[in-house]
Amino acid sequence: MYMVIYIIWLIGIIYIIYKLIKKNHLLFNDVLKSIEEIKDKNIDYVYLPEELEELEKKLNHLKKEIEKSEKLAQENEKKKNDLIVYLAHDLKTPLTSLIGYLSLLNEASDLPKKQREKYLKIVLDKSYKLEELINELFDITRFNTENIILEKSPVNLNMMLEQIIDDFYPLLKENNKKIKLHGPSKIIVQIDSNKMARVFNNIIKNAINYSTGDLITIDVLKKDNKITIITTNQGKKIEKEQLEKMFEQFYRLDLSRNSKTGGSGLGLAISKEIVELHGGKIKATSDSKYTKIYVTIPI
Repeated sequence: MYMVIYIIWLIGIIYIIYKLIKKNHLLFNDVLKSIEEIKDKNIDYVYLPEELEELEKKLNHLKKEIEKSEKLAQENEKKKNDLIVYLAHDLKTPLTSLIGYLSLLNEASDLPKKQREKYLKIVLDKSYKLEELINELFDITRFNTENIILEKSPVNLNMMLEQIIDDFYPLLKENNKKIKLHGPSKIIVQIDSNKMARVFNNIIKNAINYSTGDLITIDVLKKDNKITIITTNQGKKIEKEQLEKMFEQFYRLDLSRNSKTGGSGLGLAISKEIVELHGGKIKATSDSKYTKIYVTIPI
């Protein structure tokens, strides 16, 4: 009698274990199926049994993040391809001018000295423009593959900024603008001077190109263990949506491609990456009078 009861009990236990294994196997299959569905763009939402509700939420969150990343990658690829087409087209303009003026100089040996000097200046200007466009093409092709490695050393920040401003003297003179630097005469920071110089070159160049006034100011403020460098220029208000995208790769405030402001849209994106690698932050604000870019780095 006891043996019969024991056998029945054992059969019951085995049946329960079998049901659990079968159920868990089904649940496992459901999970595998939902993982496959994450990659399926035709499926908006993946569903799991009630017991796996938390996992269902996490998988759907992951699905949304993957779709968002793919969309962003596609948009950036399109922007990059568009810019390469624009730049390739833009290369033709200075190149055609160069060939034209060099042909004149070569063929007309009796050109008056004043006219020859004028043509040589045009050729030089077009050469600089051509160099700039070629550098932009290199920036575009290099941006996604380049790993930025910092080589830090003690740097006098004020002196570095003064040198950068001096380099912009010809462009400032050409545009009837000037830059005023305010702040302590000596602040030593541990930075990669070449990389940070690139940051401020990009910021100052943008300030010159987009400023509607004749004065650009750079204020260096020290607070606790941080330094904030504020570059201010006059200009039309930049809308909030544009401000948020300013530091994205291949984004350009000016959608037209003109010789003054046309660029690859990489300058501020690269600047952001360099500043963040230094443990700092970069942001922009704008109102009806002024646009400001703030770079904050630890000392």
